[in-house]
Amino acid sequence: MKQSFLAPSPGAAPPSGAASPHRADIDGLRALAILLVVVYHVWLGRVSGGVDVFLMVSAFFLTGSFVRRMQDARPLQLGAFWIRRFLRLVPAAAVTIAGVLAVALVAFPRTEWPRVWSEAWSSLFYVENWTLAFSEVDYYARASQTPSPFQHFWSLSVQGQVFLLWPVLFAGVWLALRNRRHLIVPALFAVFGAVFVVSLVFSIVETGRAQDFAYFDTRTRLWEFAAGSLIALALPFLRVRIRGAAVLGWIGVLGIVLCGIIIDVQGGFPGYLALWPIVSAGLVIVAGRERARGGPTAFLSSSPLRYVSRDAYALYLVHWPILVIWMVVSGRSEPGVWAGLGIIGLSFVIARLLSRFVERPIREARSLDGSRGLGAGVLVAAVLAVAVPLGVWQGTIVQRTNAIQASDSRGYPGAAQLDSPIDLAGVDLPLIPDPTTLDAEWVYLGQECSGDLVAVEPALDGTCTQTLRAAEPGTRRVLVMGDSHAQQLMSPLRVSAEGQDWELIALLRGGCSIALGAPSPAASASDAVSCEDWRSAAIDYALRVQPDAVYLVVTRASPASPEVLVDGIEDIASLLLDRGIQVIAVRDNPRFDFDMYACVFLAEETCDVPEIGFEEGASLDVLAERDGITAVDFRPWMCPDSLCLGVIGNVAVYIDDNHLSDAYGRTLAPMLQAMLDDGGVLASAGG
Repeated sequence: MKQSFLAPSPGAAPPSGAASPHRADIDGLRALAILLVVVYHVWLGRVSGGVDVFLMVSAFFLTGSFVRRMQDARPLQLGAFWIRRFLRLVPAAAVTIAGVLAVALVAFPRTEWPRVWSEAWSSLFYVENWTLAFSEVDYYARASQTPSPFQHFWSLSVQGQVFLLWPVLFAGVWLALRNRRHLIVPALFAVFGAVFVVSLVFSIVETGRAQDFAYFDTRTRLWEFAAGSLIALALPFLRVRIRGAAVLGWIGVLGIVLCGIIIDVQGGFPGYLALWPIVSAGLVIVAGRERARGGPTAFLSSSPLRYVSRDAYALYLVHWPILVIWMVVSGRSEPGVWAGLGIIGLSFVIARLLSRFVERPIREARSLDGSRGLGAGVLVAAVLAVAVPLGVWQGTIVQRTNAIQASDSRGYPGAAQLDSPIDLAGVDLPLIPDPTTLDAEWVYLGQECSGDLVAVEPALDGTCTQTLRAAEPGTRRVLVMGDSHAQQLMSPLRVSAEGQDWELIALLRGGCSIALGAPSPAASASDAVSCEDWRSAAIDYALRVQPDAVYLVVTRASPASPEVLVDGIEDIASLLLDRGIQVIAVRDNPRFDFDMYACVFLAEETCDVPEIGFEEGASLDVLAERDGITAVDFRPWMCPDSLCLGVIGNVAVYIDDNHLSDAYGRTLAPMLQAMLDDGGVLASAGG
């Protein structure tokens, strides 16, 4: 016997034509959304808005299920619900993740392995959206030529988080109103209405401020789920004329299909623009309740869409990794018609197998419905099936890399190879740093600034670090200020500081050159401080702390243009010199228009690049002529004979297209010390 999707509150006349628990047209709507996602990804290279529909529909079904249970006074059994829900999600996802890892081991470049590891863990535990959000605004995130094979898990992660949160909201309403069930639906209207308004406003604000972060932020998506819940709650009380229902239904379908073509979903969502697919899906759901002749119900309930709906989840899981794997193997970023058809066809085949042999057996297993323990055991087994081999793979590589780096240093002379060459022809050691350890090549000091070194200036919050404090009186204090190039060129200074017992402080912010008026990088969702504000505060900090010397990168290199002195460096140097602070003026390292590390690791023959010198009239010597300024130029050990090399002394000089590796930077410490000694900077108090 059919029953209404949501029962009306006691005392109210049940609205005629209330929706039944199963709506074939909504299944078709979900299938249509997944098809759009696949087609847009493969051929259009755009985001369709279909995922937003999928998220809203999932909340629609979830809300109906819980409200029926609450109004029938049945126990909510949240533990059983969560086990059943994730049993339908996790095993198929685990098989997909394991399959991608197997392919990545064989076919992906080693430089991609750390990202694959990190995002596999994030996807397995439903936090991939946060991993992607923070990587989007992380200046230090390594760029990649191909998308992540786990990128599509962001929406599944958001959905999984909502599947944990929504039942808690239902349980709260149930506990408060279980003896007054006629108030349950109004209370749920209030709860989800509040979630809708607050989340939508937050989404609009954050999307305007930091769209890259907002796109993956769970908080900016909650209103989409709340919309599905509100439609589910309101549906039994809504009536639409038959003729009007047909028109509204087709408007909704066309809106969903055209959304990704008309709107910049990738660049503008999930602010107010995301109302387009959500409202469109809502029109389809409301109109389909009347099953109007001439409406889209027959189309959405058709056999082809029912076929897709059967494997919709599996199709979403596998289509994106297959597309990315094709990109990696083929070296192309856009499949044509035939390659696209092959990708989609293979996706359907694998989705069918995944659904038939993983999803369906677990969904239909009565033994799992009757035993929480058994269900939890299957969930744990699915997680371990990924976690164990992934942990072994990652741990083995890390252990091997640590062993290599702890081996005889005579095989890794680095910069010393240019001054005192040794025979490396018979040395069979791999290049360092290993591609799986590049994230560890960023130079950091030991701790946040403390004591009298604390950065009290608000603009410097989170950007001040220091080495362990030296207790002896007369300890020399050196301050490094600047962007990521100052950070990496600090590597030899850190070695010298350790050897000389200097106190080293660093004020660093990626993308913020010390140049006056330099543009700021894209701000993160939590960072409203401009580079100009940070730079001004850094100079104030230097004048307040009074270090013996400030270490600055005073030039800016370019892959294709002559090198220049950074704007305003003379004024900054004058401010410091007037306060008795010496200036160590460091020349920038070369920059390239390709990933130098990837080039040398793949042993390509075109990695070496002719050095680009200063523009006419510019020189580091212009600054060094002033008393109190010592010039530091590492170019002879980066570009010997005016040829910039990617590998010197068996050590990779760079970690990407423009940043020095810490491994190579440490080998420059003797050269730095010699230049400092020649300049008379940081001489001991008694010397």
